[in-house]
Amino acid sequence: QLMPDPTIPSSETGTRHRTAERVAKQTGALVISISQQRSTISVYVGQARYQLDQVAESLAKTNQALATLETYGQRLNQVLTRLTALEFQNAVVLDDVLVVLQRAEMTTRMAAEIERDCIELGAEARLIKMQLHELVGDVPADRAAVVYDYHAEGPGPKAALALEGLHALAYRQLLEAERLVELLGYPRDVNPLDHSVSPRGFRILARIPRLPENVVKQVVTQLGDLDAVVRASQRDLETISGVGAVRAREIREGLRRLQEHNLVDRYLQL
Repeated sequence: QLMPDPTIPSSETGTRHRTAERVAKQTGALVISISQQRSTISVYVGQARYQLDQVAESLAKTNQALATLETYGQRLNQVLTRLTALEFQNAVVLDDVLVVLQRAEMTTRMAAEIERDCIELGAEARLIKMQLHELVGDVPADRAAVVYDYHAEGPGPKAALALEGLHALAYRQLLEAERLVELLGYPRDVNPLDHSVSPRGFRILARIPRLPENVVKQVVTQLGDLDAVVRASQRDLETISGVGAVRAREIREGLRRLQEHNLVDRYLQL
């Protein structure tokens, strides 16, 4: 039997749960209390208490969230496809970037909530985890690449801070264009609807198979932006450290395929 300090305050009424709460507060350990009568499982850690939902209820809630995530993912793919087309046309305005960041962040947050539900469900969440992995895919990497592509000061420490700041924004702040403009290092009074920006090319180059991250960074550093990468000749690419003839050819072919696939994707979305 556990005999915690009886002077420790407890809000629980049952002996079992009151003991569990006091043990958690006294020891700092994680304590699990199971009530057969109420069919509940409660978890205590320090001052915190959490009651697990019934498996059937939790499964229903998580599957509903998964369906919502799928909708979010479809909308994100639409704006990413549009951004890709605009990038190849060198016709991106800041508002296009903000819309992608908003949708990518919301998708990531919803996925994180479902992951927490999966922890609670344990083995029951095996199929949900597989679906979640399929739906989320490269969203976190795309979100980071968009920040590195469009941050006013480039892919340095301030871009990394911008990513952290994006994750820390409250939901309402995430919908405020001024907040996002400021996070990306632009003056707060910039009008995103008519402010043209050029991608550096991190996101597009990352989609070329077997192209290492360090090579992507070298190409962007040497050529400056995506437009210059697209216009670069085989010889121009070969002169970049770490590229060589084979990778230069893969980059040129990869960019051509991405442009073709983007045209097909846009046609299918119409």
